[in-house]
Amino acid sequence: MRSPRLAALELRRFGRGKLPRAAVVAIVLLPLLYSALYLWSFWDPYGRLDRIPVALVNDDKGTKADGEKVAAGDEIAKGLRDSEVFDWHEVSEAEARKGVEDGAYYLSLTMPKDFSERVASSSGDSPQTGALQVRTNDANNYIVGQVSRTVFAEVRTAASTKASRSFLDRIFISFSDIHDATADAAKGADDLKGGIGKAKDASGELANGLKSAKDNTGKLAGGLATLTQGASDLESLSHQIASGTQALSDKVNAYASDVRPFLEKNGTSIADTARLAADSAQVIRDDLGALADTAPTAATEAQKSADALTALHQEQCVDAAEPDAAACPALERAATTAADAAETAAGVSASVQGNKDGLTELDGRLADFQQKATDLAERAPGLDKDLTTAIDKINTLNTGAGALSQGAAELHTGLTGARTGSSEIDSGVGKLREGAGDLDGGMFKLVDGSAELAGGLHDGVAKIPDYDEKDRDRRTEVMADPVKLASQTLNKAPNYGTGFAPYFIPLSLWVGAMVAYMIIQPMNRRALAAGGSAWRIALAGWLPVVAIGLVQVGVLMAVLHWSLGLKTAHAAGTVAFLALVVCCFASIIQWLNARFGAAGRILVLAVLMLQLTSAGGTYPVQTSPAFFNAIHPFLPMSYVVEALRRLITGGGLEPVWQASAVLLAFTAGALALTALTARRKQVWTLDRLHPELSL
Repeated sequence: MRSPRLAALELRRFGRGKLPRAAVVAIVLLPLLYSALYLWSFWDPYGRLDRIPVALVNDDKGTKADGEKVAAGDEIAKGLRDSEVFDWHEVSEAEARKGVEDGAYYLSLTMPKDFSERVASSSGDSPQTGALQVRTNDANNYIVGQVSRTVFAEVRTAASTKASRSFLDRIFISFSDIHDATADAAKGADDLKGGIGKAKDASGELANGLKSAKDNTGKLAGGLATLTQGASDLESLSHQIASGTQALSDKVNAYASDVRPFLEKNGTSIADTARLAADSAQVIRDDLGALADTAPTAATEAQKSADALTALHQEQCVDAAEPDAAACPALERAATTAADAAETAAGVSASVQGNKDGLTELDGRLADFQQKATDLAERAPGLDKDLTTAIDKINTLNTGAGALSQGAAELHTGLTGARTGSSEIDSGVGKLREGAGDLDGGMFKLVDGSAELAGGLHDGVAKIPDYDEKDRDRRTEVMADPVKLASQTLNKAPNYGTGFAPYFIPLSLWVGAMVAYMIIQPMNRRALAAGGSAWRIALAGWLPVVAIGLVQVGVLMAVLHWSLGLKTAHAAGTVAFLALVVCCFASIIQWLNARFGAAGRILVLAVLMLQLTSAGGTYPVQTSPAFFNAIHPFLPMSYVVEALRRLITGGGLEPVWQASAVLLAFTAGALALTALTARRKQVWTLDRLHPELSL
């Protein structure tokens, strides 16, 4: 009898009676318990996090920063309430602590009272880190704690970004302020540069001017030295004049009574003599500006006057037949005095040649003398009547001569002081010239420095950013959150259940085949007893379970698709591949049961556990201990899980073809081993007749 017929006969056995049929139905539906129900229970747990009760404690008191109110705690609390993550309950700190401990809340989030103050401190002098306090209790649920860490990491990042935006915005505003201030400083440096340039020119002119001034002060000192010497000579000469006029006054006063008769007789001569003196004074005044040139003339005129008086004396007293005994002595003294005056005038002429500037006052005195001499000439005919007045005039002349002498002395003293002062001025101007030279050199360096300063400030202005509000907001946003996660998921699974379906579907099919071999013999006993072909016996025990497995696949995929909404990228390919999975699993379980009997069922469970722990269905197998990494490549479920991921969520099909090849190899190998076992089982032994363990 052929293998398909033997398989049909085996299945037909279960059609007799309600209980066998119920057993077959139970076997067909069994994968739903391991796959459909399991996947249904956590099909989309992250989409229902809003049902998880958690405590929210907002103790934040808020603060003020730059005149604005900051309430970071309130903002975060509002954002959390508006989100679809967790069922938030705002409670006190004590209620949150108690709720987490007794399981009323899975976790709690606390914002301390100084949270806003710490967040706002980023723009102050003492920045501090704001701390969000999370309390979990793994005794309530470990997974919720893991989920909360991810969620609160996003909350922390959002809060940090907001605080960073505020801080960075102030930095960019400060940049703009610094830019404007530096621009003003650069403009000021330009103005300073221009001013220093002008000052440099002025310092150069000052240095040149002081050089000229030094030359002039040297000349002034030399001129004043000459004037001082001339003033000394003038003082001596004026003293002699004053002495002469004093002597004249004394004699005139002494002999006034004796001279009156003479004046009555000789008024005309006296007038001529006085007029001659007035004319001489006028000549002296006219040539006073060039006294050095005209002094000889004045001396000559004075000599003429002396000669005239001498001649008059000669004529009236010496050559006269009857000399006037009363007047002659007076005329003799007058002639002598005139001679002395002529001699004095000659001395004056020699003394005042280099002292023209100091004779201004002397000119005034001579003008007065001239006026009085003129008056004397006019009044000479009536001198006897005006003797008293003449005497007064002479006395006045004497007083003027004394004043002239005193003025000359003061002039000498003043010029001496001026000479000393001019020397000090010359020395001071010399120092000023040296200082001006240093100043000019320093100004040269200052000009270079100011130019360098202005250039540096302009360069600084160009380098300091100046952002407008729009640009500042854009840069603040980038720097507050400089790294964006450009997340791109290839072949994205829409929910948690879809992601785990490649793991639970093969699990359910293995369990289904395992249970099927609990009611179906791995090898047909009739065929064994009849001595049939080993391969026929192996196929006859394998095909019924495969048939049941195919039905299981159809029912399972129908429920997953139509009830849970599982969508596969390759629907037909998924069903075909699962059919191959059923064939492989059935062959392996058949061989374990056929070869090891009752112990084989335990081995089936052991192999199942090894496959579940090494297939990488939940966490990547690389995260498992080395043992599971070592057995991972040698178990079929490892390849089944990887292939189903590509068939359900999409992606390259290379793992599918590789898994198909591996499953075909396992299937062929397991069937061959079962056939070998069937050959051995055709020989009865005591162990087969009386097995040590029977299930």
